[in-house]
Amino acid sequence: MSDSIAISVTNVSKKYRLFNSPRERLWETLHPFNKKYHREFWALKEIDFQIPKGTTVGIIGQNGSGKSTLLKMICSVLKPTTGSITVNGEVSALLSLGAGLNPNFSGRENVFFKGSMMGISPDELKSRLEEIRAFADIGEFFDQPLKIYSSGMMLRLAFAIAINVDPEILVIDEVIAVGDAKFKQKCFQKFREYQEAGKTILLTTHDTNTIIRHCDHALLINKGSLIEAGKPKDVINRYLNIMEGKDSLHQAKPAKSEICNNEKRLPNEPDSSELNNFLQHTPSGDNCHSRKSYNKNEKRQSFDKAEIIDYLVVYNNHVDPMNIYSGDAIDIYIKAKFHERVEFPLMGLAVKTIDGMLIYGVNSYYSKAEIPETQCGDIIIGKFSLNMGLRQGDYFIDLGVDLKETADAGKYINLDRRCAAVHIKVIARNDFFGIADLEAGFETIRHSQTNMAPQVDLKSKVAL
Repeated sequence: MSDSIAISVTNVSKKYRLFNSPRERLWETLHPFNKKYHREFWALKEIDFQIPKGTTVGIIGQNGSGKSTLLKMICSVLKPTTGSITVNGEVSALLSLGAGLNPNFSGRENVFFKGSMMGISPDELKSRLEEIRAFADIGEFFDQPLKIYSSGMMLRLAFAIAINVDPEILVIDEVIAVGDAKFKQKCFQKFREYQEAGKTILLTTHDTNTIIRHCDHALLINKGSLIEAGKPKDVINRYLNIMEGKDSLHQAKPAKSEICNNEKRLPNEPDSSELNNFLQHTPSGDNCHSRKSYNKNEKRQSFDKAEIIDYLVVYNNHVDPMNIYSGDAIDIYIKAKFHERVEFPLMGLAVKTIDGMLIYGVNSYYSKAEIPETQCGDIIIGKFSLNMGLRQGDYFIDLGVDLKETADAGKYINLDRRCAAVHIKVIARNDFFGIADLEAGFETIRHSQTNMAPQVDLKSKVAL
């Protein structure tokens, strides 16, 4: 294995023997003719990948897909049935709640107990003891037996030990941040320090945002098989489709950016020509990637019936702006292609903050604008006009195409949902608190001077 590779997994499979009862296990062990009472279960099948040193890789998949089994084999807790695993570097692992800890020992004693299991000398553990105690932040319980800890306290201690022993490779199963907001921030800060120091990090999580924001690569395991490997956003998009039961051959490969006959606008050419080109031209593939405001880390949930193939933001006769002023109106055009007949289609969008809080959402049904029935091959272009009365900052816009079960139904079925596809930066003209600008006005209606009776100007009024 090359010195540049931290973890190499080659054609690894893991088989378990399942028995209906402990009695059958005993019968098989003692049977004079080696009769089989078990059935085989392959938790992993022919897994093959390599992780370069200094990279952060996220593994995602449904419960029971084999993620934890894979990590346990990488950490030498389990042995593969077939194949081989090579790890180049010292590993620190947090595989499960309380793993490697003794419930009868105190937190302090568990630091030395778990550290010795990892091959760390007592002198080095002593030098890191206060750092671990401060990071765990469990107060006087640090010197109390682990069996009286809450699950949160136990996980804090385990995380503090695993992340403060300076390993070359950090392996985390399911949990990357625990406890309250301050402890989570501290965990992510330490996580970023590891990345900046060139450590190799391998983690499993169901938090898709964590993988998109913090991982360089991602692996998708489904029913024991590695079915997708690559950029985090592409892997997450397919994972979301699988979770919704919408994965198909059409979604087997990550979507590629295709720009067909989309000529750049000349400097002296008016923006209206680009808008006309958008309205009249149909790209053969996904053209959203060509927009300056496009967010490459979007999360997409799509299906075969329809797909959003392009969008355009228009602001004060400017096309595809990166910045807008608070309080100004913008138009957002959405272009969708339908691959099947859809009787009651609708379009929608949602404006969210950088951490995903929904500020405003609307669709064509709420706007009382009916979209006619579509057939295979139809192109629908919709336009939303909205006022961006928001405080200064970065905002993300979800684009969606759905269908209603009936004309008046309140339940929608997702056809293509492109979450955080559009990135807009709002520049504030006026100072205010909060998120939305309600354009409040203020006037003084009374001024009482010292030793004078108050006077009220009845002609003054408050503008709200």
